[in-house]
Amino acid sequence: MGKRTNTASWVEKKKHWRIDVQKDGERKSFYSSIPGRNGQREANRKADAWLDDGIFNARLKVTDLLDDYLKDVEEKTSSTNLRKEKYHIENFIRPALKNKKIDSLTEQDLQSIINKAYKTKDVDGNNVFRSKKTLENIRYTISAFLKFCRKKKVTTLYPEDLSIPKGARKKPKTILQPADIIKLFNVDTTVLRGSRCFDEYIYAYRFAVVSGLRPGELRALKAKNLKGYSLHIEGSINVQNEFTPGKNENATRTIYLSQTAYDIIHAQLELKPETEYIFDIASTSTFRHRWQKYCEVNGITITSLYELRHTFVSIVKNLPEGSVKQLVGHSKNMDTFGIYGHQLTGEDKKTANLIEGIFTDILDTKEEKA
Repeated sequence: MGKRTNTASWVEKKKHWRIDVQKDGERKSFYSSIPGRNGQREANRKADAWLDDGIFNARLKVTDLLDDYLKDVEEKTSSTNLRKEKYHIENFIRPALKNKKIDSLTEQDLQSIINKAYKTKDVDGNNVFRSKKTLENIRYTISAFLKFCRKKKVTTLYPEDLSIPKGARKKPKTILQPADIIKLFNVDTTVLRGSRCFDEYIYAYRFAVVSGLRPGELRALKAKNLKGYSLHIEGSINVQNEFTPGKNENATRTIYLSQTAYDIIHAQLELKPETEYIFDIASTSTFRHRWQKYCEVNGITITSLYELRHTFVSIVKNLPEGSVKQLVGHSKNMDTFGIYGHQLTGEDKKTANLIEGIFTDILDTKEEKA
């Protein structure tokens, strides 16, 4: 194990910090282009890592390590997550770091990726600002990639201070309003190929609003998952039509249906009694386009399928949060709207009755008064 006896020095001509160290007869130099003492500390940290932490292959190209990281992600996670990680890497991370070696990578290099991603331009040259959520997802990929590199012993860089630009805002969510919900439950037709006809996905739309299920969970529901008023959610079908165990460990759950939700499912089962999957949705893309078309031709606020879940949470926001967490499959730390509470015996039926009362009040309202 080596021990550093010197410290990095600022090289004015090169505008960087440099420190030379030696171990087992091999001499190496480490650098940092960050001005001030933070840069000096970073150069020293790189030297210490090489001397004391068994770092090797520190001159590997970042772009090669990104390839290795994606292979690791592919082996460990779903294709949905791989697609998301690949999007962040190919559009933001790799272009910024393609000529970098891992031992010359700095936290400022990483921060610059987020800063640059924040502001872009549209086809007309106007500034477009990405949402806070998008930037947080890019930061997550950066942190996961560096964790992978630390495990490979090619760096000790730990980007703990990557920040999101203060101007970044969360993308506002659109939800259905009471008048929209009334239309949804009173109009079961759409327009296809120029003709007004019954919408085969009408019960899926309605169930999404009264249950708060994720679109993929809705697609994965099977008739065998229904036992009386109890519905077991045990997985999801993603956009690649792959069955997955769900978004997180809380995604597997059993909920007790309100009377309205129960009636919707049974109306669907009467419509297609022989199907394995309750709502028999061909694909996520078809489901999305059909929902958008239904909204458009019936004068309903245009929302995404996932925003039907936000609609549900907004409607039942005055219920105990612990109950809502159980229904929508949120974790204890997810800020649904408060601190998670343990579910009591019989509380599921009580919650279902409360939800039924809320939707009954909405649907009993005359549309012109909504």
